[in-house]
Amino acid sequence: MIPCRLSTAFPQRMPIALTNAQIRFLRGQAHDLKAMLQVGGKGISDALAAEVDGALEHHELIKVKVAAEDRESRDAMIAALAERTDAALVQRIGHTAVLYRPSKDKRHIVLPRA
Repeated sequence: MIPCRLSTAFPQRMPIALTNAQIRFLRGQAHDLKAMLQVGGKGISDALAAEVDGALEHHELIKVKVAAEDRESRDAMIAALAERTDAALVQRIGHTAVLYRPSKDKRHIVLPRA
């Protein structure tokens, strides 16, 4: 057997599990937000994922507009973006998705208890 070492270069984050009360709270917080970023027809690039990652680190809660042809491709793009940025999908309405990820350095949003 060959011993296997876990790489520490890319630490794995745990996926965010939100309760229904927390999702309701975050939807209320996101109501007045404008979409910060827009995903175009080229899809999700590394630069876009890095931009979303930076926006989530700074704001914790963002809206992203996704311009896609049909619902299935739009849903796939939103799911891929949430997965690549380790964010929780709070809400999806039409072409707009709300993503949440707590900041590593300084938390701005205090979630209600589970």
